[in-house]
Amino acid sequence: MLDARWWQRGIVYQIYPRSFMDSNGDGIGDLRGIRSRLPYLAWLGVDAIWISPIYTSPMADFGYDVSDYRGIDPRFGTLDDFDALVRDAHGLGLKIILDFVPNHTSDQHPWFLESRASRESAKRGWYIWRDPAPGGGPPTNWLSEFGGPAWEWDAATGQYYYHAYLKEQPDLDWRNPEVRDAMLSVMRFWLDRGVDGFRVDTIHHLIKDSELRDNPPNPRFRPGMPPHRELLRLYTTDRPEVHEAVAAMRRVLDDYDDRVLIGEAYLPFDRLMAYYGQDLSGMHLPFNFHLIGAPWDARAIAEIVREYEAALPEGAWPNWVLGNHDKPRIKSRVGAAQARVAAMLLLTLRGTPTLYYGDEIGMCDVPIAPGEVQDPFEKNVPGLGVGRDPERTPMQWGGGAGCGFTTGRPWLPLAPDADRNNVEALRGDPGSILSLYRALIALRRAEPALAVGAYAPLAAGEGVLAYAREHAGRRLLVLLNLSSHPRRLALAAGAGGARVLLSTGLDRAGERVDEAAELRPDEGLIAEAQGAPG
Repeated sequence: MLDARWWQRGIVYQIYPRSFMDSNGDGIGDLRGIRSRLPYLAWLGVDAIWISPIYTSPMADFGYDVSDYRGIDPRFGTLDDFDALVRDAHGLGLKIILDFVPNHTSDQHPWFLESRASRESAKRGWYIWRDPAPGGGPPTNWLSEFGGPAWEWDAATGQYYYHAYLKEQPDLDWRNPEVRDAMLSVMRFWLDRGVDGFRVDTIHHLIKDSELRDNPPNPRFRPGMPPHRELLRLYTTDRPEVHEAVAAMRRVLDDYDDRVLIGEAYLPFDRLMAYYGQDLSGMHLPFNFHLIGAPWDARAIAEIVREYEAALPEGAWPNWVLGNHDKPRIKSRVGAAQARVAAMLLLTLRGTPTLYYGDEIGMCDVPIAPGEVQDPFEKNVPGLGVGRDPERTPMQWGGGAGCGFTTGRPWLPLAPDADRNNVEALRGDPGSILSLYRALIALRRAEPALAVGAYAPLAAGEGVLAYAREHAGRRLLVLLNLSSHPRRLALAAGAGGARVLLSTGLDRAGERVDEAAELRPDEGLIAEAQGAPG
């Protein structure tokens, strides 16, 4: 599979633009800041950067409430800044993937302002407006993902509008062909400017039940869970008609050379697979988030990999995610030692890996004082620990007051250890986690077996996850000790031993492994098999 597409062989690096690099001292990251750090990303070795929303927005949900899909928010820069970013990125061999937010707009978008002006508005049908229930009140029991009812009363026109998230984020009606045409035109606008693909936000929310049936209660709901989980989202997400919309998006991308369509959908494997589309005419990569919530246990992870590989449609390309802007950071979930093992896991499984900014330097979740909370989810349902600010804090570039991120006051607080745990300090340390990430990425680039090779699980004892990657007769073994105890892993009889190519400690390259591999606590190894596959 040496002719694999760039998005199959490559590594995607997610940038949360408010937090990556501030060029003007206002405490908020921007496009010029990202542009200034492109040489670092090229040095790291990633292939593509996915940038969370940068469109014009009132920022009720930090860019996921779009008021102009063809504009750049002034906080981030201008269209000229964006064009310069694309040009420089492409000059360095980096691809640009934009976030696309098709499910909802801002309530300040001209489309919605016109829609709510009157029931007779030409754009009334662009959003989901409904009369009250027969006895009064919201038309259904549907709940907002961010807490409270998902229907907002509009006194001026005497109807409710639906919003899956904030009331400032009214949902578009994708059953309306005018809406679909307008949004597909937005995609073409950015593709014509040179973007290499889209990550499509919350794709499974795009179509709602045409009969407006109530969602059933969730029998697993318990106090302390986010309130929207009180109901099963049977009639508000993952409706069968969504796949027609996904296929329409894919047809747009297919009119351009070598672009990628990635979809966000938190779904079980059996339902996620449908987003590849009939005959693979849907998403190139429906995001696979299952490692994010998995127990950090070798047996559990091995089962997830097995189930996922078995579920993939023929010819579909896998992908893996360990962190993003909505979930706690991997180091905070598994600890510093296992964060290195997690890096080796992410970059050696079969499929496209997505790396969240800062994970390569071991950033942790940062405690946010009540008076500093920015996330609307946390503000709407305080006390449940749903806030996403801790994993969105500024990138740690160097020492000093702003740690190289800003000369002003950062929009979220910096980590307490940012002055010593940063790119500048770790880049010069040959044993750092940053050095490990760079070595893993370089090895993945050098070894087709890691980039596009077949995957095969290997028998392993308690606490150890082991598998082989093979391509064109070259076989690599990945041995991961997910425990804090030393482990011994016997190699298959007749395998002829192995030679270590890389260890998470960056200190065992070239070491010979014969009958058994001795794994230190919290250690991973990648070894070159010397004999016939066992």
